[in-house]
Amino acid sequence: MFETLTSRPDDPIMAIMELCKADANPKKIDLGPGVYKDATGSTTILKAVKLAEELWNREELTKTYVGTVGNQDFCRLMLDLVLGAQHPAITEGRIGAAQSTGGSGALRLGAELLKASLPDATVWASTPTWANHIPLITEAGLKMDSYPYYNRETLGVDFDDMITHLGTQAKRGDIVLLHGCCHNPTGADLSHAQWDRLAIFLAEKGLNPFIDLAYFGLGRGMADDTYGTLKVIEHCPEVLIAMSCSKNFALYRERTGLIAAVTKTPEAAKITRSQFGAIQRKIVSMPPDHGAALVVRILGDDVLREMWVNELESMRDRMRGLRTLLSEALNVQGGEAISAAIKDQNGMFSTLPLTKEQAQKLRTEHAVYLLDSGRINIAGANASNIPRLAESILAVL
Repeated sequence: MFETLTSRPDDPIMAIMELCKADANPKKIDLGPGVYKDATGSTTILKAVKLAEELWNREELTKTYVGTVGNQDFCRLMLDLVLGAQHPAITEGRIGAAQSTGGSGALRLGAELLKASLPDATVWASTPTWANHIPLITEAGLKMDSYPYYNRETLGVDFDDMITHLGTQAKRGDIVLLHGCCHNPTGADLSHAQWDRLAIFLAEKGLNPFIDLAYFGLGRGMADDTYGTLKVIEHCPEVLIAMSCSKNFALYRERTGLIAAVTKTPEAAKITRSQFGAIQRKIVSMPPDHGAALVVRILGDDVLREMWVNELESMRDRMRGLRTLLSEALNVQGGEAISAAIKDQNGMFSTLPLTKEQAQKLRTEHAVYLLDSGRINIAGANASNIPRLAESILAVL
């Protein structure tokens, strides 16, 4: 039965993780996997999550199925968190939402809905984009293409090229995949002014936004990180939003996410929710409940919510502090551009202007583990090894 199968190459991130794990160098620096780490290098459970779990373990009465659209209290509280409880799309009932199996599940549910509603549309993704965007969307049967985004020379967003390209190449009805904040893998985000222009542009051109909001709260704060999403919804009558709780609640292994369709009418919202349920039934049947139940417990309890907000702020401040330290350490002749970019970028990731050979040299000669693309996870560093990290980067440039 399996004779015709061949081995598949390892996932690049998993391969780097294994290389790092096998390295006995006590000074190795692991900047590969996209998980938040504290100053000790640990990915711990948030205190708010731990307390919510203790409470839920005492209160939980059943392990029965949650339904194909999942925990709707979770969907409501997450949408209130991102959009505000009084947002017109919420108060008017114009959002159809379903809990998903992580952010990846949310993206796949969104892609399947688009395949059903716009089968001939092209999904346009940034260059570069998160690598898993491509199989999640194309395996649903949708065509994908790319638009210019990150300039590896200026280490910033090529916004004018992005707008020009989409304006001339994308057709009315196509989908534009956007990173809501903390762009993965570059950390280079659109400014508020650019979001303002982009929202109007998308509406005028009849292009449909699909926003991946995987890291909100970890960039510059909740209001800043959701600015672009709110601006797009203000101008575009229909929007898809995929959310994840992996990073901001540190619920990585609980696979907790959400897909939401902002629609023109309450009737359309009901239809999209039913579609999400039908699609999910075919893929995973029903999403796991545990992570969503914990988020409901946290967001619905004033004490736990405040605890979570404070922990999220500490995570965000730590990463911004590490960016400042690395920026200062790189601010020497030959490193000025990287120094400025690192400080201005947001979230966990930055993409350094390195060749594959330079990235490999960092691993083999300096025990600095990063992807061949030059992507680093800033949270993998700490205050004590930042000077050595900067020296290693400058040594291979």
